[in-house]
Parts: sequence; C-alpha cells; structure tokens
Amino acid sequence: MFYDDFNDEEWGPLDETLRRYEEVKKGESAHILDEEEFERVIEYYFQNSNEEQALLACDIARTYYPFSSAVLLLKAEIFTQAQKYGQALKALDEMEQYDNNNLDAVLLRSDILLAQLKYDQAALWLEQRCEEFEGKEKTEILLELSDVYDESEEFDAVFDTLKRVIKIDRRNEEALQKICFWAEFTERLEESVTIHTQLTDADPYNALAWFNLGAAYQGLKLYEKCIDAYEFCVAIDEKFEFAYRNMADAYMRLKWYGKALEVLEKHIEIAKPEDVIFEAMGYCWEKQKDFGRARQFYRQASQLSPQDDGIFYKIGETYAREKQWEKAVKSFSVALHLDKDNASYCMAIGNCLMEMDVKSEALVCYLNAVRLKPGNKTTWVALVRGLYITGYYDEAITQLAVAREHCGEKGDFYYYHAASLFELGKAKEALLQLEKGLRMSPAKAKVFTELNPEFLLRSAVAELLGKYKKK
Repeated sequence: MFYDDFNDEEWGPLDETLRRYEEVKKGESAHILDEEEFERVIEYYFQNSNEEQALLACDIARTYYPFSSAVLLLKAEIFTQAQKYGQALKALDEMEQYDNNNLDAVLLRSDILLAQLKYDQAALWLEQRCEEFEGKEKTEILLELSDVYDESEEFDAVFDTLKRVIKIDRRNEEALQKICFWAEFTERLEESVTIHTQLTDADPYNALAWFNLGAAYQGLKLYEKCIDAYEFCVAIDEKFEFAYRNMADAYMRLKWYGKALEVLEKHIEIAKPEDVIFEAMGYCWEKQKDFGRARQFYRQASQLSPQDDGIFYKIGETYAREKQWEKAVKSFSVALHLDKDNASYCMAIGNCLMEMDVKSEALVCYLNAVRLKPGNKTTWVALVRGLYITGYYDEAITQLAVAREHCGEKGDFYYYHAASLFELGKAKEALLQLEKGLRMSPAKAKVFTELNPEFLLRSAVAELLGKYKKK
C-alpha cells in the first residue's frame, strides 16, 4: 500500500505536497489537495511513525472526500498497526459501504481477526469472501486462508487450501513451494504424487511441479523415481539448486556415490560455495575409500564453517581409516576443543592413543567419556576394554560394577567380566559370567572371543559356546 519513494515523477516532490497540505490544514489555501495527494501525506506520516498526524490527515481528507475508500483503508491500517482493532474494524465497516469488493480490505480484516486470535472467524470470513473474487485475487485470499489454518494448527486444511490455489493457478509459485512442505508434514505424500503427476501431465514445463513430484517420491523412499523427476526439473531450469541437492541425496541413499558427486559438482557450478555441499562431496569420496580426496572437501567445508566440530571429526575418521593415528588425534582434538562435552570425541582420541601404545593417556580419555555420558553403554565398554587391554583386570571388573549401576545389565558387560576373570585365573566364576552373557546376547559372543582367541582352546569355553550356537 505504501510508496517506497515519495519523490517520484508521477506525483512530484513530497516537500511541495506537504507544504500545500499545511496550508490546507491551517485554512490558508484556496486550493484543495487531490485525493491521491492526501494519500501520500497520510502515508508519509504513517511511515514516520507519527500516528496522530496520520489520523489527522485522514480526517481532513475525509472532509473533502467523504466517500474515499482509499482514505478509510489507510485509516484502518493505521489503527491496526497501533493495535486499536475495534477502531480499525469500524473504519473497514464504513469503507465497505462504499467499496465492498476491495481485496486489501478483505485481507486486512483477516489480519485483524488473526491478531485477536479469532481463527475461526478469520477462516469463515475468507471462505465467504473468496467466492466473490476470481483469478489472482481469489488465489491471494486462499493463500491468506492457508496462513490462517496454519496459525490455528489445522494442518490438513492448509494442504487442502493450497490444492485449491493450484487448481486455479497451476504455476502459483507460493502455493507450489508451500505444498511441498505440507505434503511431508501432513504425511500426504502419495496424494502429492497424484497432484503433481496430474500437474506435470497438463503442464510438462512446470519446473516446480517436477520438483515437488521428486520430493514426494523421495519422502516415500522411491529414490529412482524421484531422481527421474528431478532430472526433468533441472532440464527445464538448470539453475534449480534444491533439485540438485535432493538428487544428490537420493543418489547417496542408493549408494551411487559417483553419480552423487556429478550432481554436487553441477551444484557448485551454479551456486555459491556452501559447507554442506563440500561436506556431502567429502562423504561420497570417503564412501569410495578415497580418503585423501574426502579430506580435501571436508577441509573446504571447514573453511566455510570453522566452528563445525563434526567436520573435524570426519577428517579425523579418514585418517583413522588409513591408520594415520597422530594426524587423526590432531583432528579429533580440534573437534573436542570446539565441543568439550562430546563423549564420542573423547573415545575417538582414546582409540587412537591405544593404537599408538600411549595407553595411560588413552584411559584418561575413556574416563572423560564416561564422565560426560555415564548412562551410555558405549562409553563404559570403551573404558572397560581399555582397562582389559592394558592389563588392569581387577579395575575392569570394578568399573563394570559401576557401569551396571548406570546402564543396567548388558550382554557386553558379562563378556568383559568373563574375560577379565579368566585372565585373573578365576575360571569357574568366568564361566558363570560367560553363560549369563550367552543367555542374554548370544549374537555378541564375538566380543568375548576377540579379546583373547586362546579362550577357545579351553574345552569348557568351547563346549559352552557350542551349546548356545546350536540354540
């Protein structure tokens, strides 16, 4: 409603209009202002947060133009901005006597009802008035109605209203963008497939419709179909960034990492660099076991997002996969510096230090992990395993007792307990713990045998394992 630039060529300099308005206000002018000039004066005061002068200008304008719907609408907008909703509605009621089919007035009344939290009244008002408009104006009312349903948390009604918009205007950008989100949110993806299949059949060059069709298939995990839809989308609009992103994600879900990289490289060509794109490319190279290239892209991601600890952790993992333990520790340490309360980072550093035979420092890392996440079984397993490998069998058993207090009984705990008892020469107690582990988690027996393969040479152990393997 309001002008961005008052000193435009159509109306002339605002200073002159304001000067003439002041003369009219004081009764010193023989000439009155045009209706449009009054509007400019009202808007000037309104934009400069001078509500009192803006309303005064409305009243003066109405003495000359008593049937001006534009002035009354401005008055209603000023009252609305000031949260004087009763006076705003009164101005709209009066305005509608002269202009009953003003779209701005319809939408403003809806905004007032929304501000008063009268969602049902706002929805009913828009539904009623919607039938009196056609074409673009009708779609604007329906889009407003979808926002009302959103505010009142009637989410299926939001989806249905956006369907109505698309039925009128199948290229309505706002409706197409919104319905893509609401299809997933309301779990109406199959319906979205039907809607957008019909749209693309009727309008095969509608890029947004193809994108939405791809997104619906993607939500249904029909990745090959979604890729086909995205291919049509980018064939129509080769700069459709989100289509490339989603297509790359679909390729990654299918584990077609080479194809995903091709799509991500195309994304880099058409859009500004983003950390998430470089990170995705690093992930694809990592999955293809090209750890050097993976690190290149992870580092590019870290340059754009230097506070993202997760990226440094991924760099550390690539080094660990290559058994470059010292470099892995450095990367994991950066990650831990950025997120000091991350138990996974502590364990990762501990694992590397164990491989480097710096066992005492590794145990400190495992203890920190347990301190950070005492209710997490994984942290306790890392600590107990470290103690076992280091030869602290009694301490391993002590820590297992504490672990059970925090996490309850776990199959892994019995296996580590049994192994520690065997190392201490307590075979009878060890067999009891081993059987408890086999009874609870027979599939995890490998945890026990990998700790010391020589356990299998014991006939009692072999017999017990064989018994539960048959089961």
